[in-house]
Amino acid sequence: MMSFLRSDLPLDRDASGRFLPWIIGFMVYLAALTLAGAMAVDELVERWQAGLTGKLTVQVAPGPSDGDPDDRIDRVLELLAETPAVAGVELLGERDVARLLEPWLGSGPELADLPLPALIAVELRKGATVDLASLRQQLAEAAPGTTVDDHERWRSDLTTFARSVELLAGVILSLVGGAAILTVVFATRTGLSIHRRVIELVHLIGARDSYIAQQFEAHALRLGLVGGVLGVGLATATLLGLGRLLAGIEAPLLPSLSFELWQWLTLAMLPLAAAGIAMLTARLTVLRTLSRVM
Repeated sequence: MMSFLRSDLPLDRDASGRFLPWIIGFMVYLAALTLAGAMAVDELVERWQAGLTGKLTVQVAPGPSDGDPDDRIDRVLELLAETPAVAGVELLGERDVARLLEPWLGSGPELADLPLPALIAVELRKGATVDLASLRQQLAEAAPGTTVDDHERWRSDLTTFARSVELLAGVILSLVGGAAILTVVFATRTGLSIHRRVIELVHLIGARDSYIAQQFEAHALRLGLVGGVLGVGLATATLLGLGRLLAGIEAPLLPSLSFELWQWLTLAMLPLAAAGIAMLTARLTVLRTLSRVM
């Protein structure tokens, strides 16, 4: 391994390769943030779906002005309690309803004058199925204007959103990888041009193209590792800083950056991936270029 990493050509003094670790580091930084963002969004969507799965929301609209709203709500609660698939019900208070409507209607004393519906959170038994059409009909008969939301539309939208984020992350990673490959190709060809006389001399004393390629790929591997570690280090610092900021914000709709061990290990593999791409690209570039000009 040490002999592989040793370079017999003066590539370390090549000015064309000095910028390569910084560019690779920047590419790895973008890739790490993109991958971390995709994982955070995926975790957020799973948390949202877990909060919606197996639950219903029943909305009891205000009845006639001369009727007793509590009587309508009691009939709905009694019917839900008698439903075999229902494990529990919870009538949300007026403050909870007002807090849910605040992003759309705002807050203030005028909100109390509005005829707000009563919201009932229903939790279904694990593995139980409920006939929503029959339940909606029974609730409408008990309290006209009552609606049932099974959150299916929300879950479908969340799934579409998660898939879109994953696709966008894949496109960004592909663009970053392509840009890194082009950068290594440019740096390798520049190095070949600078050291052309040395390479010709080495060829005259019997060196093969594979030997020359080994020198360049070892050089690219070292630079790729340095740049990859730099990029992941900066990305880790960025994620930890953002995690502290998000930890002080009480907003369940925001993603969490408290990654698990396997997620951190995934990010830690990026320098190895970057070094591998740089090494393979340099080898193929050298072999292809030498086959044409030598």
